[in-house]
Amino acid sequence: MGTGTTGSVAAAKKRQKQRPQLRPKKSIAKTKTKDKKKKSSKDNTKRNLKKKGSESETAVVKVERILVERPSISQQLSFLIDQYQSANGVQLSSLELDSLKETCIVEQGQDTAQNNTGNLVEDLKVAFGSSWKKVLCEKHLQEGQVDPGSPALLVISLSALRSLELLRELRSLTGDCHAAKLFSKHMKIEEQVSTLKNRVNIASGTPSRIKKLIDMEALGLSRLSVIVLDMNTDVKGYSLFTLPQVRDEFWDLYRSYFHQPLVEGRLRLCLYGPILLNSGAKKRKQPKGA
Repeated sequence: MGTGTTGSVAAAKKRQKQRPQLRPKKSIAKTKTKDKKKKSSKDNTKRNLKKKGSESETAVVKVERILVERPSISQQLSFLIDQYQSANGVQLSSLELDSLKETCIVEQGQDTAQNNTGNLVEDLKVAFGSSWKKVLCEKHLQEGQVDPGSPALLVISLSALRSLELLRELRSLTGDCHAAKLFSKHMKIEEQVSTLKNRVNIASGTPSRIKKLIDMEALGLSRLSVIVLDMNTDVKGYSLFTLPQVRDEFWDLYRSYFHQPLVEGRLRLCLYGPILLNSGAKKRKQPKGA
């Protein structure tokens, strides 16, 4: 009896040793997690290497920009075209580019500088030629020749304050025939409509109010031959072409009323003040270890 029991116990122990040892579920889960982490780490390493290789192959081009205090006619025209394409998200065709000639731009004197009183006046005298006094200073309406509310010169600025500053520069031209102030700050549109019922040679204002008065047919364009675009920047560094809302309002105005006369040679622009131009020099970002 004792021998049989001992034999059965020994047989049971032998069978137990022959059975495969199973790992607890918890250990299996941990092993799988470690394997996943290793695989994920390898994948990330491959992606990073691929990304670095791509960066090495593709050079990042940066265009330097320079501030030009007294831009030439060609520089002004190039700047205008670049700004137009960028703001409107378009690429002008070669035919359209050919229609925008350097004759569209008013030549500025070599001594022209930002906020230098008197230089803008002299430039405008040259632009209007020998008839500048009759066109810009005469105060009487001439039936059949001069329409009321139709300026020969329009100055477009970033703000009402800057519009007033430029009008002070033009004071020598507006003694007899007062300029029209076309902005919304402290100015009711009804007052401006009333002013435009008389002869107006020079008007200065902001894009939004100018367009509104043209849409209302209060501001006429029959005599308009020169537009001064003020490139002055405010205390925050914004200009007519960089302050988002004003920029959009300007290009809306330009597309609606100025582009076609400019292309046809009936209108000229003067970009007054310093402008930022592409220098043409390009910097390439070199990959690490190059």
